[in-house]
Amino acid sequence: MEIAGSTVLLTGATGGLGQAIARTLSAKGARLILTGRRVDVLEPLAKELDARSLAVDLERREEVERLIHDVGEVDILLANAGLSAAGQILDFSTEEVDRILEVNLRAPVVLAHGLLPQMLERDRGHILFMSSLAGKAATAGQAIYNATKFGLRGFALALRADLQDTGVGVSAVSPGFIRDAGMFADAGVKLPPGIGTRSPEDVARAVVEAIERDRAEVDVAPLHLRIGSLLSGLAPDTAAAVTRRMGGDRIARDHAAGQQSKR
Repeated sequence: MEIAGSTVLLTGATGGLGQAIARTLSAKGARLILTGRRVDVLEPLAKELDARSLAVDLERREEVERLIHDVGEVDILLANAGLSAAGQILDFSTEEVDRILEVNLRAPVVLAHGLLPQMLERDRGHILFMSSLAGKAATAGQAIYNATKFGLRGFALALRADLQDTGVGVSAVSPGFIRDAGMFADAGVKLPPGIGTRSPEDVARAVVEAIERDRAEVDVAPLHLRIGSLLSGLAPDTAAAVTRRMGGDRIARDHAAGQQSKR
């Protein structure tokens, strides 16, 4: 699908990945509608990119419904917003679990449900979900986050199958470890040598590729991490043992500690 001239709704625009994606899509000629909770970041970004901004808290169901009503016709939905859920399940309150499920899983599904009919009427559109390698490989200290990303990826692939030959494409982009932005960077996690990272701009380029080439999935990670996520699906216990030997438990603890205040 051609990005130039298309109206794009981008959720989670105020985070580091969201900003990189917004700038890349703007450079491609998209008409942007940017959403986020941090108005102090959202409004300057919208001004910079000549975009429309809508302050929205996706945890609140009424605000998700309002967003669907307020945006009007959208050619591309890019569901990028997400909350960190690092930590073991008993570290979370029930309210925190509900909040993560609302933002990471329910809101993208409901936005797709609300915006899809107009795309089908025009025989034109694209829906992109920001998943993660955590949607392919389960790891210690990420049970809730894994649940949301496995769910989002599964929804994306099934919805894509449902929409074959309709003119509406569906993609999932799955980043691994991203430097300078995103949840691991925000938590200040130090990765072991050789793990490998990608940049926010790499994620933005993957978004463009997924939309323009109608790709089902695009992973944004070094080859060995992509192979590891495949191994996890085939032999989860073996993959978990390899992850532990590479320092996965320490990374999980550091990630949880660095993100505790952001749940």
